Amino acid sequence: MPKVLFIQPTQYNNNSGGLCKQNRIYLPGLVFPLLAAMTPANWKVQIIMEVIENIDYNTDADIIGIGTMGHSMIRAMQIARKFKKRNKTVFMGGYMASMIPEYALEVVDSVVLGDAEISYPKLLEDFERDGKLKRIYDNPVTNLEGLPIPKYDLLTEKKIGFMLPVQAGRGCTYQCSFCSIACLYKGRYLTRPVAEVVRDIKAIKELGYKSFYLIDDNIASRPEYLQSLCLEIKPLKMIWGSQCSITLAKHSKLLKLVSDSGCRILSIGLESISQDGLDKLNKNWLKVNDHEKLISKLKRYGILVSAEMMIGLDSDTSQSIRDTYTFVLKNKIPIPRFYVITPVPGTDLYFEYKKDGRIILEEYSYYTASQCVYNPLKMSSQEVDQMYRWLNEKVFSWLSILKRTIFNKGIIKHPLLYLYAFIVNCKYRKHVRMGEAPVVI
Repeated sequence: MPKVLFIQPTQYNNNSGGLCKQNRIYLPGLVFPLLAAMTPANWKVQIIMEVIENIDYNTDADIIGIGTMGHSMIRAMQIARKFKKRNKTVFMGGYMASMIPEYALEVVDSVVLGDAEISYPKLLEDFERDGKLKRIYDNPVTNLEGLPIPKYDLLTEKKIGFMLPVQAGRGCTYQCSFCSIACLYKGRYLTRPVAEVVRDIKAIKELGYKSFYLIDDNIASRPEYLQSLCLEIKPLKMIWGSQCSITLAKHSKLLKLVSDSGCRILSIGLESISQDGLDKLNKNWLKVNDHEKLISKLKRYGILVSAEMMIGLDSDTSQSIRDTYTFVLKNKIPIPRFYVITPVPGTDLYFEYKKDGRIILEEYSYYTASQCVYNPLKMSSQEVDQMYRWLNEKVFSWLSILKRTIFNKGIIKHPLLYLYAFIVNCKYRKHVRMGEAPVVI
């Protein structure tokens, strides 16, 4: 019986050069359990999440499938080389390999571009027929109907947290120049039938879980769809989280329904407190003057805000980054994450900076979102790196963490939620003190 081994690589520690490891992963990915459910019955499937497990390079697997999330791409390349030395057939998927397939093909037999629902079965068929794979599998998915229930048992047997992943849609209607999702989906947002999403949520509930995470790129892309989904989720009496644009908070009726259905945490891309910086990233639909009002509104509806922000934008100065710290503290954002804006290869931002001669480091191992690899307009790259360290030290000081979590008045109504936020901050503190961008745990 043939066997496929899926590997989600970890990343390297910027300071020590060692592998980033942790005891537990709280938000495991969905793609491998989903592909496992699509694998023919005559195949065996194994999943390894390297951040909590070690890789057995002497595996009996016939095919090795490696995911590529962000700068774990560098680790993925190393893993692929080791397996190729053992004469294994290796393929890569994920958004980084999809954006720079020629780079991945330096070390692997094949790359699956974009969504894999069509390409993956074809890949297995090719291997079973003659033991070989095509160099590229490029079969865009235009319909998410009929997906099987993911093999969640492949996750529950591992050290994971209290949530399992579900997906309602893919893509995003916005096309921000720095975003890999915009690069891959070109403004498309595909949705699954509500009944099938609810079916998966019920499967999670039957496993004894009381919480799930909608791993959509922007769950608020289609308000009418989100409304229909929340109406079906509400009777299940489960707690859930997701990520979306802060514009959701402009729609009071929908926001109330989202909250009433059990949503307690949303990851929001605030990006910056500078409107000029956002405008230059094709994100002019996001208005920084609305940030405080909308954050406050989310809090009133019992939703904990996990905010993602970038520094090093063309509008940034040392003072604007200091003001970012003030903004986070003033609004008591429970879970903030900061990244140095990075021109990810394949994005519009990359081609813009490349054309203007602003990229100073082309080696992808430096594309960690914790180091400036280009020339900003109002700061030097060294100043950005210095202020990035300063910002993380200030935001993830013990005093700041306590003010934003334990001493946040939201803890009165949702003590466990803000205790979770405290724990996440402690994890992020550890990451940033090692010189890494905080990763979703």
